[in-house]
Order: sequence, then C-alpha cells, then structure tokens
Amino acid sequence: MAIQAFGRILRRLRVLRGMKQAHLAELLGVAQATVSRWERGELPIPPDRIAAAERLLATPPVPSQDAALRRLVETSALKVHLICDRTHRLLAASPARRGEWRGDPADFLGRSLLVYASPAILAAEDGLDALGWHEDRCASLAIDTGSNGDTLLPIRPGRALWERLPLADGSPARLVTTLPP
Repeated sequence: MAIQAFGRILRRLRVLRGMKQAHLAELLGVAQATVSRWERGELPIPPDRIAAAERLLATPPVPSQDAALRRLVETSALKVHLICDRTHRLLAASPARRGEWRGDPADFLGRSLLVYASPAILAAEDGLDALGWHEDRCASLAIDTGSNGDTLLPIRPGRALWERLPLADGSPARLVTTLPP
C-alpha cells in the first residue's frame, strides 16, 4: 500500500475515533509531528506501528447493534429466526416463526436448533464449506428445507433464505427466512 494511502486511512480512523494526533502519538510512543507526517504521507510508517495503530483504532463492539437486530427479528411479520452460525443456538425468532412451534418458544432460546434440522437442511449445511460460506465468499443462500417430521419444532417442505452476518463481537450469525412458495 502506498505511504499516502495508509496515511489517509490512519487519519480517517483517528478522526472517527475522536482521537487527537498527540494522543495517538503518545500511545504509539512517537512524537505528534511523526503522526502528522505519517498522515500527510511524508514519512513511511513502520509495519509494527501500522499493526499497533490498527489495534488502537479498531472499532469496538457495539452490543446495541445486536439488540436492534434482535428487536427487528422479534417484531418481524415474516417467518424468520436468528441463530449463531457456528453453534446454531437460537438468538431470536419472529412471532410468525414462534407460532409454528409446539413448545414454549422461551425453551428454545440459547439452545441449538440443529437437532431439529431436516435431512435437506443437514445436506445444505454440509455443503457450506465448498461454497466458501465460512470464509465470507458466500453470504446468502436459498435452500430447500424438506420436512423434519418433528412435532415439537416442525419444519415443513419449502425454501428458506440463509444470510450470514456478523454480530457486534465479530462472531457470525445466520438469519433464516422462510421464502414464499
């Protein structure tokens, strides 16, 4: 990356964090004038200082974003639920989705829903690595659900949209929406 390009990025990140050059300089163990010269592209930034600046200026998690996402799911008129993409733990479900379930919806929160998956869903799950799902090369996918034959948490044959998105802490979540026939 060109010196000037990273200097502009450094300045932008610093300003977005509301940090003065002098404060960043103090944290990085350099003079304020050095930070100024880096930002103007007049002085190359050593790789160790780039890494340190990136750590210092990284955007911290904002848990309120997750709360807003959960609220949107829980008030959606669509049949939708949100799970942890790694563990399949239920994070939130819409009233339309909860209405399909025979058990108390609160009993499912925090529990993995993978045990209720149909063979078609399990097959789609097995194919995610080949699609680059976990490497962010594929962020949404329409799948056939098939039927699971379960009475407690029934899944009817149909189609669903899987959308992968990050939570505030960086962990991946999956938004699952039933598609209309």
